[in-house]
Amino acid sequence: MEAYEGFAAVYDMFMEETDYDMWVEYIKKIWKKENCHPKLIADLGCGTGNVTQILAREGYDVIGIDFSEDMLAEAKKKAEAENLDILYLLQDMREFELYGTVNCIISLYDSLNYITEEKELLQVFRLVNNYLHPRGLFIFDLNTEYKFKEILGQNSFGETRENAAYIWENYYDETEKINEFYMNFFLKDKNGSYVRKEEYHYEKAYDIQTIKNLLQQSGLQLSAMYDAYTFEPPKAESQRIYVVAKEVEKTQYCDVLQEETNYER
Repeated sequence: MEAYEGFAAVYDMFMEETDYDMWVEYIKKIWKKENCHPKLIADLGCGTGNVTQILAREGYDVIGIDFSEDMLAEAKKKAEAENLDILYLLQDMREFELYGTVNCIISLYDSLNYITEEKELLQVFRLVNNYLHPRGLFIFDLNTEYKFKEILGQNSFGETRENAAYIWENYYDETEKINEFYMNFFLKDKNGSYVRKEEYHYEKAYDIQTIKNLLQQSGLQLSAMYDAYTFEPPKAESQRIYVVAKEVEKTQYCDVLQEETNYER
């Protein structure tokens, strides 16, 4: 089953305690630190659109890209309910296409960990380099090996809600650096019966040096790496890191007006 295909309908239910506003505020702090003021933003792996919607409410032009049709259906439904003008594209981030450049590309909540081959992650970085405005930024986060090994490990997790429940069985392969988790969840239908669905997910642990090398090969320049939601360098116990990259020829500032991009809406 495609990742998040069946889970899309209840994704927001199980993620309701996630502080998406804090995520966006942190991204905005990075923009400020980099002296960057983007107008047009693309979100790779946007899911049900929680971050894109916050950005759109704040007046940014936003493009959401995701490989899951069901997740995008939820995102579009929420955007329409608020009359938000967000362009959602059903695309694989390994092959994504835009009509022109954007000022900033983001990819959050370990979306890039789902790219489990280095050559494919390099392709994503090259596409980012292609569609990123010369003065723009690329900001993404990654789950760390520490989290996969020490926090998730060979453990099981579960949660029950009024109309849904799930069981998460986790396994981390230290040799391949692949974190596999099997999700078995139950959804209550309109007749009061529970429908069982299952999904398999795989995420890759990338070390910092590998990320640096791939960014360099793609034509992007590493600007900073942070322990998530701070401006401290990654630690041995960091569970999530943020990476900020820009093009090698990027000038000091990225205060770009929307009309300077050639994106055609």
